[in-house]
Amino acid sequence: MAALAPHTISQPRARRKAKRVGRGIASGKGKTSARGEKGQKARSGGKAGLKTFGFKQSLQKVPKLRGFKSQKPKKETVTLAKLAEYSEANQVVTPHVLKEKGVIARPQSGVKIVASGTMPHAITVEGCLVSKKAVELIEKAGGKIVF
Repeated sequence: MAALAPHTISQPRARRKAKRVGRGIASGKGKTSARGEKGQKARSGGKAGLKTFGFKQSLQKVPKLRGFKSQKPKKETVTLAKLAEYSEANQVVTPHVLKEKGVIARPQSGVKIVASGTMPHAITVEGCLVSKKAVELIEKAGGKIVF
Protein backbone atom coordinates (compact mmCIF):
# COMPACT_ATOMS: atom_id res chain seq x y z
CA MET A 1 0.00 0.00 0.00
CA ALA A 2 1.32 3.42 -0.99
CA ALA A 3 1.86 6.08 1.62
CA LEU A 4 -0.60 8.97 1.74
CA ALA A 5 1.10 12.04 0.28
CA PRO A 6 -0.07 15.12 -1.67
CA HIS A 7 1.11 13.67 -4.98
CA THR A 8 -0.78 10.40 -4.42
CA ILE A 9 -4.16 12.01 -3.75
CA SER A 10 -6.36 12.54 -6.80
CA GLN A 11 -9.74 14.18 -6.81
CA PRO A 12 -12.07 12.77 -9.46
CA ARG A 13 -13.16 15.26 -12.16
CA ALA A 14 -11.37 18.16 -10.47
CA ARG A 15 -10.43 19.67 -13.84
CA ARG A 16 -12.21 19.29 -17.16
CA LYS A 17 -9.92 17.87 -19.82
CA ALA A 18 -8.81 20.33 -22.47
CA LYS A 19 -10.46 20.04 -25.87
CA ARG A 20 -7.95 18.56 -28.33
CA VAL A 21 -8.60 20.31 -31.62
CA GLY A 22 -7.18 19.56 -35.04
CA ARG A 23 -6.97 15.80 -34.50
CA GLY A 24 -8.80 14.56 -37.60
CA ILE A 25 -12.29 14.91 -39.06
CA ALA A 26 -13.78 12.09 -36.96
CA SER A 27 -12.97 13.89 -33.70
CA GLY A 28 -15.58 16.55 -34.45
CA LYS A 29 -12.98 19.31 -33.97
CA GLY A 30 -10.78 18.55 -36.95
CA LYS A 31 -10.06 20.39 -40.21
CA THR A 32 -10.75 24.04 -39.17
CA SER A 33 -10.34 23.23 -35.46
CA ALA A 34 -13.57 24.99 -34.43
CA ARG A 35 -12.33 28.31 -35.85
CA GLY A 36 -14.82 28.62 -38.70
CA GLU A 37 -13.56 29.07 -42.24
CA LYS A 38 -11.34 32.04 -43.17
CA GLY A 39 -10.80 35.48 -41.67
CA GLN A 40 -8.71 37.13 -39.01
CA LYS A 41 -10.07 34.99 -36.17
CA ALA A 42 -9.17 31.80 -38.04
CA ARG A 43 -5.47 32.73 -38.27
CA SER A 44 -2.92 32.11 -35.55
CA GLY A 45 -2.42 35.20 -33.40
CA GLY A 46 -5.43 36.77 -35.10
CA LYS A 47 -7.64 37.48 -32.12
CA ALA A 48 -5.43 40.10 -30.45
CA GLY A 49 -5.90 42.68 -33.20
CA LEU A 50 -9.67 42.63 -32.78
CA LYS A 51 -9.47 44.12 -29.28
CA THR A 52 -8.43 47.51 -30.68
CA PHE A 53 -11.72 47.89 -32.57
CA GLY A 54 -13.79 48.08 -29.41
CA PHE A 55 -11.11 49.91 -27.49
CA LYS A 56 -10.83 52.74 -30.00
CA GLN A 57 -14.46 53.76 -29.45
CA SER A 58 -14.04 53.92 -25.67
CA LEU A 59 -10.76 55.81 -26.08
CA GLN A 60 -12.46 58.43 -28.25
CA LYS A 61 -15.05 59.10 -25.53
CA VAL A 62 -12.40 60.03 -22.96
CA PRO A 63 -11.58 63.77 -23.12
CA LYS A 64 -8.04 64.77 -24.02
CA LEU A 65 -6.04 65.86 -21.02
CA ARG A 66 -3.90 68.96 -21.31
CA GLY A 67 -1.07 70.01 -18.99
CA PHE A 68 -0.44 68.31 -15.67
CA LYS A 69 -1.34 68.54 -12.00
CA SER A 70 1.58 69.61 -9.87
CA GLN A 71 2.62 67.31 -7.02
CA LYS A 72 4.22 70.22 -5.15
CA PRO A 73 1.96 71.23 -2.24
CA LYS A 74 0.50 74.75 -2.33
CA LYS A 75 1.43 77.24 0.36
CA GLU A 76 -1.19 77.73 3.06
CA THR A 77 -2.77 81.18 3.06
CA VAL A 78 -3.36 83.14 6.24
CA THR A 79 -5.29 86.42 6.29
CA LEU A 80 -4.32 89.45 8.35
CA ALA A 81 -7.65 89.19 10.17
CA LYS A 82 -6.74 85.67 11.31
CA LEU A 83 -3.21 86.81 12.26
CA ALA A 84 -4.64 89.65 14.36
CA GLU A 85 -6.94 87.17 16.10
CA TYR A 86 -4.21 84.62 16.95
CA SER A 87 -1.22 86.90 17.72
CA GLU A 88 -0.36 89.34 20.47
CA ALA A 89 1.49 92.67 20.20
CA ASN A 90 5.24 92.47 19.41
CA GLN A 91 5.06 88.70 18.82
CA VAL A 92 7.34 86.89 16.33
CA VAL A 93 5.16 84.98 13.87
CA THR A 94 6.71 81.94 12.12
CA PRO A 95 5.12 78.95 10.36
CA HIS A 96 5.77 76.78 13.44
CA VAL A 97 4.07 79.31 15.74
CA LEU A 98 1.04 79.33 13.44
CA LYS A 99 0.99 75.51 13.55
CA GLU A 100 1.05 75.51 17.37
CA LYS A 101 -1.87 77.97 17.46
CA GLY A 102 -3.84 75.77 15.02
CA VAL A 103 -4.01 78.35 12.22
CA ILE A 104 -2.29 76.09 9.65
CA ALA A 105 -2.02 72.32 9.29
CA ARG A 106 1.47 71.83 7.75
CA PRO A 107 4.26 74.38 8.10
CA GLN A 108 6.54 72.38 5.74
CA SER A 109 4.63 73.46 2.61
CA GLY A 110 5.07 77.14 3.48
CA VAL A 111 2.80 80.01 4.47
CA LYS A 112 1.63 83.10 2.59
CA ILE A 113 0.10 86.02 4.45
CA VAL A 114 -2.49 87.95 2.44
CA ALA A 115 -4.10 91.32 3.13
CA SER A 116 -7.67 90.54 4.08
CA GLY A 117 -8.62 92.54 7.15
CA THR A 118 -6.55 94.94 9.25
CA MET A 119 -3.59 94.65 11.62
CA PRO A 120 -4.26 96.47 14.92
CA HIS A 121 -0.89 95.73 16.58
CA ALA A 122 2.78 95.35 15.62
CA ILE A 123 4.14 91.87 14.86
CA THR A 124 7.36 90.48 13.37
CA VAL A 125 6.84 88.00 10.54
CA GLU A 126 9.63 85.46 9.86
CA GLY A 127 9.88 82.70 7.23
CA CYS A 128 6.58 83.51 5.51
CA LEU A 129 5.72 84.91 2.11
CA VAL A 130 3.77 88.16 2.41
CA SER A 131 1.74 90.00 -0.23
CA LYS A 132 2.61 93.66 -1.02
CA LYS A 133 -0.58 95.01 0.52
CA ALA A 134 -0.05 92.90 3.67
CA VAL A 135 3.51 94.27 3.98
CA GLU A 136 2.14 97.83 3.87
CA LEU A 137 -0.49 97.12 6.54
CA ILE A 138 1.95 95.30 8.87
CA GLU A 139 4.55 98.08 8.59
CA LYS A 140 1.84 100.74 9.06
CA ALA A 141 0.90 99.03 12.37
CA GLY A 142 4.59 99.21 13.45
CA GLY A 143 5.57 95.64 12.62
CA LYS A 144 8.31 94.29 10.35
CA ILE A 145 8.98 91.43 7.96
CA VAL A 146 12.18 89.35 8.20
CA PHE A 147 13.01 87.15 5.20
